[in-house]
Amino acid sequence: MWKTVLRRALIMIPQLIILSVIVFVLGKMMPGDPFTGLITGDTDAKAIAELREKAGLNDPWHIQYKNWIKRIITDGDFGKSYTYKMQVSTLIGQRAANTLWLSLLTLVITYLIAVPLGIYAGRYQNSPLDKIVIVYNFVSYAIPSFVLALLLLLIFGYNLGWVPTTGSVEIGIEKGTLAYFFSRLHYMILPAITAAVLRTTGTIQYLRNEVIDAKTQDYVKTAKSKGVPTNKVYSHHIFRNSLLPIAAFFGFTITGLLSGSVFIETIFSYPGMGELFISSINSRDYSVMNALVLLFGVLTLTGSLLSDIIMTIVDPRIRIE
Repeated sequence: MWKTVLRRALIMIPQLIILSVIVFVLGKMMPGDPFTGLITGDTDAKAIAELREKAGLNDPWHIQYKNWIKRIITDGDFGKSYTYKMQVSTLIGQRAANTLWLSLLTLVITYLIAVPLGIYAGRYQNSPLDKIVIVYNFVSYAIPSFVLALLLLLIFGYNLGWVPTTGSVEIGIEKGTLAYFFSRLHYMILPAITAAVLRTTGTIQYLRNEVIDAKTQDYVKTAKSKGVPTNKVYSHHIFRNSLLPIAAFFGFTITGLLSGSVFIETIFSYPGMGELFISSINSRDYSVMNALVLLFGVLTLTGSLLSDIIMTIVDPRIRIE
């Protein structure tokens, strides 16, 4: 299996090169540049032109791309953010920590909601509980993410004042303390719940369908005929086999969360990678934008490989080729 993992990792290299070229070219095709926002009626055009020349923005695109890739490979230097006046790697590192904590909390809440609902809805098919789950699934699937986020923010953030509406931690709290941990949790809880509710739909539906299908399988009938208790049949037989579709997408789920939820982070003004991506586009901060898209591409490709590996762990009969 590890030979296959190494081969898949090597295949990712040309894919990332193609992705980096596309991202760089599309970024250059966007109107304006990082210095466009500095232009006012009193701006010295010569000073702006000098800044562009110094930054290398007047070079042909392939020269700019070559210099960008060379800095990344040799020095790990993704450039400097013109908006935040700091190294891109440092900036992304700060935002990545926020996104990581939000992703972990979202993942926990997602499966705490989805797994019980999916299993019980499948076990008690056509019961009142099953119908409630179907309605919940329909609503959570149909409602746009930004609508739900704005609604929850209005109710719990502004009207009730239960949770903060911006930021990731209260200012002034010492890092590493228990108070700091609970402050981060307080700021994350509403964005995490919002993202989790929107992500439960697929998991619930997959689990429900798999449980309903598994109930008619021969191995379940055999277990019941041997006198195995119903709860044990569901926990040891049906549940394990029903997890296969979930495991197939688990890698994508993890890497998708780490990429940052653009709408959620933007609406809640949560300083993660998703919010940073939107702000970099608005400010034409190409260095940040290119680095983030490249990072998201790496995460997506890694998610594909991770899902295959998880599948082999859940079901040893499966081997990735």
